[in-house]
Amino acid sequence: MLKQKYKKLKILYIEDEENIRVNAISYLKRLFDNVYEAKDAFEGLTKIEKYDPHLVISDIKMPKLNGLDMIRKVRQHNKNIQFIVLSAFTDTKYLLDAIDLHLVKYLTKPIKHETIFPLLLQCAKSVFENENNRKYITKDSYFDIMTSELNVKEKIIKLTKNEISFLKLLCENSSRTVTYEQIQNYIWYDEYMSENAIRLLVRDLRKKLPINCIKNLSKIGYKIELF
Repeated sequence: MLKQKYKKLKILYIEDEENIRVNAISYLKRLFDNVYEAKDAFEGLTKIEKYDPHLVISDIKMPKLNGLDMIRKVRQHNKNIQFIVLSAFTDTKYLLDAIDLHLVKYLTKPIKHETIFPLLLQCAKSVFENENNRKYITKDSYFDIMTSELNVKEKIIKLTKNEISFLKLLCENSSRTVTYEQIQNYIWYDEYMSENAIRLLVRDLRKKLPINCIKNLSKIGYKIELF
């Protein structure tokens, strides 16, 4: 049995073979409330950006872009998403390529319940039970970098997608200043980030935080001061 809060785990399943994908999605939806699917790695990248899943389960061999290269792209700007990769056979080359990607597991198909369920439970625990995910702003207020929730005195404060990304970036780099270039690449990607856009983002986010903990270093970037 899963704890009720574990059912909130957001999972994206990426598989180009429709029959396998349909069966896997059916299985996952019996366990979790937020399950998404993609038929290839490019659609997977789009869904990752849209839904910000806690866990991605992906096939390796897919047309145009393989699963490991997709993960490598994600890792350039997101270190927190957990990945389980699937392969029809054990390939030493893929295993070696996967070492630096910090995967939860590399599994060989077909996948059985007794193999995958403990891993799903492990991922859910790491998201919802890990105190290290909580970045405290005050004694009784924190931002959880895995659940993307801002908790102020036991009340969840609603954040926009960009506010979540910005706060997560600051918290993950709390020991140093995050440069404007890093903010541009992490939040806006290839789009232009105007001075007004970042100024408005910071202004609106500060209103939701219990204290003014976001500091600006002129012409350099921003830094967060944690509790």
